[in-house]
Amino acid sequence: MASHIQLKPRIELGIVPTHLRFVGCLVPDENGRFPRNESGELLLVAGMRETCAISPVKLTCVQIPIFPGGNADDVAEMIAGLRALDLEIYFIIMVGGVNPMNPADEDAVVAQLVPSFKAAVTHGVRHVSSTSIEEWMSATESRREGADFEAAIAQNVKVHLRVYQEAGLEGSCVENWHMEFLRPGEFKTFTSLDRVWAFARAANEALGKTYFKLLVDASHCGNSGLSIAENQELIQRIAARGELGIFHASPKTTRGCLSTDDGWVGALLATAASTGELRHVFVEAFDHTDAALQPLRDIEPGFGIDTRDGRTYNQLIADGLGDVARRLNNLQARGILKA
Repeated sequence: MASHIQLKPRIELGIVPTHLRFVGCLVPDENGRFPRNESGELLLVAGMRETCAISPVKLTCVQIPIFPGGNADDVAEMIAGLRALDLEIYFIIMVGGVNPMNPADEDAVVAQLVPSFKAAVTHGVRHVSSTSIEEWMSATESRREGADFEAAIAQNVKVHLRVYQEAGLEGSCVENWHMEFLRPGEFKTFTSLDRVWAFARAANEALGKTYFKLLVDASHCGNSGLSIAENQELIQRIAARGELGIFHASPKTTRGCLSTDDGWVGALLATAASTGELRHVFVEAFDHTDAALQPLRDIEPGFGIDTRDGRTYNQLIADGLGDVARRLNNLQARGILKA
């Protein structure tokens, strides 16, 4: 399918290529090497080439997961291959097996994050995201409230400012660090937009500038327990402080086709557009059979539903890109999207 939708607003539009699967594509093996096809090409690059070829709108960017221990040569090859597709590279940095809220894990968290941020600097990446405020699927954590919540924020500020210093982010190409919260079950404490914003405000105040921004993922907002209206109010307040960052167009619960969204993407995207602070929009869907996501299927049966309706996942993503591009064009046509 040749690109036939012209994206009219000055918005960066891309995807998070999780539809290509973590296990078997995005996650490196025990030696740090990434999966390749029979021709020796990295599967991520090959999959993105197909997505770009069938998308009805030209992609401008891709947000790639970066895991600790990934082979540096493979990462460089991946970035070069994606840039050859005329895509700007964004990182989303993963941590695992450590708890950023626990002072005893501070050095281990920093040790995982610093090499990934140094790689971002090496490769000229302007925008980096992470979920590095809490351990994913912790079996020992419980929800922190009151003084315990404030202590978790303080420890996270300490950790993230250490990474900022030790990775050499001051004056580097990395313009902003976008923080993402996750749904209840994946996280215990930072499970809604207001709670992760409490961290970002504290981190920016400690740093003395607006460097940390909020990644607004419509799916996580939808599963957070806050209503659409409550999330819309938060987005407006966050944007007023200059702390609104990347937007993920992804449906709650299923994380599949945007047709399963029940209004969250449209409502939150329109609100973000109305603030004048919307700059980057990514479409994201997960393969419902991905082995890495079995824990999510265990806590939410709706997560494992096949929403393709006869399509491949690349086709599902292409449809999502067309849908979001039309939304952005019409938000501009109606005067809602403030350029």
